Amino acid sequence: MRRLYRKKALSLVKELDAFPKVPESYVETTASGGTVSLIAFTAMALLAFFEFFVYRDTWMKYEYEVDKDFSSKLRINIDITVAMKCQHVGADILDLAETMITSNGIQYEPVSRLLSFLLHYRLWTLLLIQNRLREEHSLQEVLYKSVLKGAPTALPPREVATSEPLGACRIHGHVYVNKVAGNFHITVGKPIHHPRGHAHIAAFVSHDTYNFSHRIDHFSFGEEIPGIINPLDGTEKVTTNNNHMFQYFITVVPTKLHTSKVSADTHQFSVTERERVINHAAGSHGVSGIFMKYDTSSLMVTVSEQHMPLWQFLVRLCGIIGGIFSTTGMIHGFVGFCFDIVCCRFKLGTYKPKEVRHCTSFNLTPNPNPS
Repeated sequence: MRRLYRKKALSLVKELDAFPKVPESYVETTASGGTVSLIAFTAMALLAFFEFFVYRDTWMKYEYEVDKDFSSKLRINIDITVAMKCQHVGADILDLAETMITSNGIQYEPVSRLLSFLLHYRLWTLLLIQNRLREEHSLQEVLYKSVLKGAPTALPPREVATSEPLGACRIHGHVYVNKVAGNFHITVGKPIHHPRGHAHIAAFVSHDTYNFSHRIDHFSFGEEIPGIINPLDGTEKVTTNNNHMFQYFITVVPTKLHTSKVSADTHQFSVTERERVINHAAGSHGVSGIFMKYDTSSLMVTVSEQHMPLWQFLVRLCGIIGGIFSTTGMIHGFVGFCFDIVCCRFKLGTYKPKEVRHCTSFNLTPNPNPS
């Protein structure tokens, strides 16, 4: 009985076979079929190879939500060189709540106004990347994915002493501020802190020494991500007027970055520049200096690196192989059908009529009445 059941089950499985086998004696191979098969296998191999690179590639996914973290501090990273001596300039931050932020984290370093060739080349490269970022926003995804730990983000310290006079001041460091609108500014005189206002001691600085030509080597918000180019990195402004005001209006967007190389809480920002000459007689009032007015956005962006799942890659690979196999088979059959019609119409090839040979028959019956 068990053998009978096994035979019935085996016959049932054979009936469900969707891939019937054809004996090799019934299979006919042709040169055209072999050519098409080679083309099909080559196309399958190439497309499967390129599909593997698509599988390895990643893309950035952007998600937006309301920023509910209003109690944390915002970090500002600064590296700016001003064409004035360090004892003549001062930098501090005043936020919207009239809170004076102490500049304990900011350092003043006397430097030369001249730039080395290497630094000029780096600034030129930064400007090229910034221009491409403005024209082609997809480049930002490349920067997110290719970020490397240890990449330079700011001007390196001077290693070789220069004989040029140290007539400029490098202001660098980081400070923590409240997550409200504020104003980071660099102007004449050191800042003083008192409960009734905000002031800089500029009475002892000669007006002829005012020169707010500057270079922004690095300016960012939040955790520093090595290798990421910020909108103001590499900016250089030169003026010949002593009474010049440079203004940068910045909108900061909190950003969480999650990639295969780094995971950090940082901030993106957009900036609008404006500059003018202070002339009280012409109605252009203000204070000479560099003013960066920032404001935080209420939205938070989460940028995560996405990867194609393995099952989707296998499905696409099966589609490539099966699709090419079926398509080339149909094309080969259609071309053969058209070829048969043409040959039949013009009687070519196998349809060419065969020549019929007529043979003369001789009667070989002997004559019964020989002479």
